[in-house]
Amino acid sequence: MVPWEPVAALFVDREFFVSATAQHPQALALLHNISKVVVGKETAATLVIAALIAGGHVLLEDVPGVGKTILAKALARSLSADFRRVQFTPDLLPSDVTGASIYDQRQSVFTFQPGPVFCHCLLADEVNRATPRTQSALLEAMEERQVTIEGVTRPLPHPFFVIATQNPVETQGTFPLPESQVDRFAVSLSLGYPSVADETEMLARHVGHAGPQELTPVMTVAELAELQAVAHRVHASVELRGYLVRLMQATRQDDRLVLGASPRATVSVLQLAQAWALIAGREHVLPDDIQAVFVAGLRHRVKARGGATPTAVLTDVLGQVSVHA
Repeated sequence: MVPWEPVAALFVDREFFVSATAQHPQALALLHNISKVVVGKETAATLVIAALIAGGHVLLEDVPGVGKTILAKALARSLSADFRRVQFTPDLLPSDVTGASIYDQRQSVFTFQPGPVFCHCLLADEVNRATPRTQSALLEAMEERQVTIEGVTRPLPHPFFVIATQNPVETQGTFPLPESQVDRFAVSLSLGYPSVADETEMLARHVGHAGPQELTPVMTVAELAELQAVAHRVHASVELRGYLVRLMQATRQDDRLVLGASPRATVSVLQLAQAWALIAGREHVLPDDIQAVFVAGLRHRVKARGGATPTAVLTDVLGQVSVHA
């Protein structure tokens, strides 16, 4: 498991939220809506939205009670999306996630009962407490956007987005996700504990009963699908792609890392940077966009040796690799 580090310690760029233009107001409206109930986590919320727009999934590694479920519910509510939550436990079966065929005695036929994975936004709580077999069922659905049950392939709703959580405190009775499966998540981050000011504001909003259920949708799933298509067309120059490749190569050559970034990670980080640029209202990717998503997009995909942490090594890589070849 990646050492727990609050996202606030990884990304501090509040000017981003001030300078973002209104060229694509849907994404900013989504962020603003979520911020009504998720206090002081603008950077984390933006990374989650960027992963959503990029068509990826999010892995949250955090202690209980810091707002993971509220963030997921606020996102689903803001999208007017179908939301499901699954608490992963050691006795959870793959069919409890994907669904199963149930025999109908009255009609003497098997009827497929879809599982909670058939939704737009799925919160998979404590995914590392389930057995590898159940984990694989979820992760296959994440990768393929479909499930195959008894030889029949059924597509999942589009768009399909997973927020999975792991608890960094409890380590007993868990089945850590292998590197090959963790690599399927576009972003890994921790919300961390709130500051004094944010926690005070949180209490004030709690007294006023501000919760995800009171949010009104600001984007339809159809508009989200359109936004995802637009993000893929955000321009990334040859020079910028070269900068990203040099960063990735540096992770594979750093002696502090046992496992460097995979080629799949290279594509994923570029897609995240495109989404980040889109949120900022630009039609092209800047080096700043890559730098903004680099650590969150890779900290779960690389493995450090000794006393090093992925975050520290990746931050060093950003400082060592020049933007210009």
